[in-house]
Amino acid sequence: MAEDLLVERWDLELEANGRDHHTADLCRERLVVRRGQPFWLTLYFEGRNYEAGVDTLTFSVVTGPAPSEEARTKARFPLSDAVEGGAWTASVVDQQDCVLSLQLSSPAHAPIGLYRLSLETSTGYQGSSYMLGHFTLLFNTWCPADAVYLDSEEKRQEYVLTQQGFIYQGSAKFIKSIPWNFGQFEDGILDICLMLLDVNPKFQKNSGRDCSRRSRPVYVGRVVSAMVNCNDDQGVLLGRWDNNYVDGVSPMSWIGSVDILRRWKSNGCQKIKYGQCWVFAAVACTVLRCLGIPSRVVTNYNSAHDHNSNLLIEYFRNEFGEMQRDKSEMIWNFHCWVESWMTRPDLQPEYDGWQALDPTPQEKSEGTYCCGPVSVRAIKEGDLTTKYDAPFVFAEVNADVVDWIQQEDGSMHKSINHSLIVGLNISTKSVGRDEREDITHTYKYPEGSPQEREAFQRANHLNKLTDKEQTGVAMRIRVAQSMKMGSDFDVFAHITNNTAEDHACRLLLCARTVSYNGLLGPVCASQELLDLSLEPFSEKSVPFHILYEKYCDYLTESNLIKVRGLLVEPAANSYLLAERDIYLENPEIKIRVLGEPKQNRKLVVEVSLRNPLTVALEACTFTVEGAGLTVEQKSVELPDPVEAGEEAKVRVDLHPLHVGRHKLVVDFESNKLKAVKGYRNIIIGPP
Repeated sequence: MAEDLLVERWDLELEANGRDHHTADLCRERLVVRRGQPFWLTLYFEGRNYEAGVDTLTFSVVTGPAPSEEARTKARFPLSDAVEGGAWTASVVDQQDCVLSLQLSSPAHAPIGLYRLSLETSTGYQGSSYMLGHFTLLFNTWCPADAVYLDSEEKRQEYVLTQQGFIYQGSAKFIKSIPWNFGQFEDGILDICLMLLDVNPKFQKNSGRDCSRRSRPVYVGRVVSAMVNCNDDQGVLLGRWDNNYVDGVSPMSWIGSVDILRRWKSNGCQKIKYGQCWVFAAVACTVLRCLGIPSRVVTNYNSAHDHNSNLLIEYFRNEFGEMQRDKSEMIWNFHCWVESWMTRPDLQPEYDGWQALDPTPQEKSEGTYCCGPVSVRAIKEGDLTTKYDAPFVFAEVNADVVDWIQQEDGSMHKSINHSLIVGLNISTKSVGRDEREDITHTYKYPEGSPQEREAFQRANHLNKLTDKEQTGVAMRIRVAQSMKMGSDFDVFAHITNNTAEDHACRLLLCARTVSYNGLLGPVCASQELLDLSLEPFSEKSVPFHILYEKYCDYLTESNLIKVRGLLVEPAANSYLLAERDIYLENPEIKIRVLGEPKQNRKLVVEVSLRNPLTVALEACTFTVEGAGLTVEQKSVELPDPVEAGEEAKVRVDLHPLHVGRHKLVVDFESNKLKAVKGYRNIIIGPP
């Protein structure tokens, strides 16, 4: 009779598995693999090797607090040559002396999460069991059978593995890129993402069911969308939009997700103050990429917030064009959400692909503040019956805007406003390049095309199907040059009369600071021309002067000023409205690398910014971070004020851990100049 088979030790082959599974950054101290793909395991026996036909090896894997085979959160499987698709398997790859090399494989639809792996050996009636350790299973965009499979290596690199990127802000006519450190493979982030899944109310209510449903990216995406905001649960971020952030961090100051997620964990899963749309979207993107779901942050300019789903945003204004405040439906200058790539087995096949997920708490979906996933293709087709939240997202990119002017006698008069079109320049970072990609065409057919009309008919978007009222007089707000923070500048009301008649008009011009979500601040410039005469077939350009001293105290960190022109022709009782959002450019942050960047060697960078204002800057601080360049965020305060025209300059020590191309992201804060961003790509060489 054969002597007992004894396992002396085992090796989870972290290096080889990390390389094969694109998890090298996560596999330094524990095993992290992707589903639907074999991983290596080596067993070392004492005295003799495994003999097929004599010995039996049986593996078991379990995940979650209540594992069951029925829920697919538990599996027992023997060592076998038969590789079965859709099941857990173990097979021999090589056998020498007392060493057995094996490959274990998970099904491509296995639930993701933390697993325990154990082994039972038996020879005849004798047996032993061994707890081999824990491993984390992730979604696998490289596996054709996985619901998140992408068939482009470039896209897989960008949307799963890239740890830095850009988020687009500013305004539709001045798109501004903000660098962001996603940092999904930084120390501790994977554990925090798994913790996020475990504190979600669905897990608390029924952990077995929740763990089982983690096999589906649609489910996981919906959970992440709800958990990034804290409105119903122990979620990560608290939203705030009133420009009063003294008891937390201003949303504009963040430069990455890592700091936010680590703070949330160290605070005992208590909400972090504060987030706005791009912060919610960026943190969700980090979590989804970390779990293996291809994801990207997208920005929609002139984004509608339609509460009552009638696809119409109505603005009620007084006779001067001033908005009446008691209106919650708004057009946001821009709004950010996340897109994730996955199949939709719950929908028809053409709705596979990019799905919009919006973690910013705006409306409840099935009783929870989350939004999506909704197929981007379904939005384009106007198919609003599809899960989840299609009408809300369709309105964000397609709602119509109507302006009503209340006259002195109280009657309402419809105003013409051709300057505001909802859903412009939908933007995301390009694959493999630091450039913007316009993806508006994935949400909308070309304006005026038959397909667009069909989509509007399908969505019952009646406003868009009526012909727009055309006028012989047109007005738009023009700018002369790019506007710098701290400068005085001119804008122009450009009026065209394409008719054969004279028009006697009154022109009201007004500039107000504005937050990115459309919330207006105080007036910083106004001008009134009571008798503006428009000759037949003529053009007029009326200059409008805006002074730094008038806007400096009221500008929000969005750096936006809304300029409005209202052209009134009393004889015809007609009102023509034109608006434009002016983005004021911050000064450039310069980043110099001193010395040769090498792995595991101190690297000094010099970060500087010239004060563009006419007054001194006080309480100046530079903050830097970058996946692979810093272990944690670093802040340096300047001891003295920085006078007008002078340079703020600091040196920061970095400790690059990994070879390759990394982004250093910088934020500058002071009393008068806030949330200035900069970045530099740094290539780290081998030691």
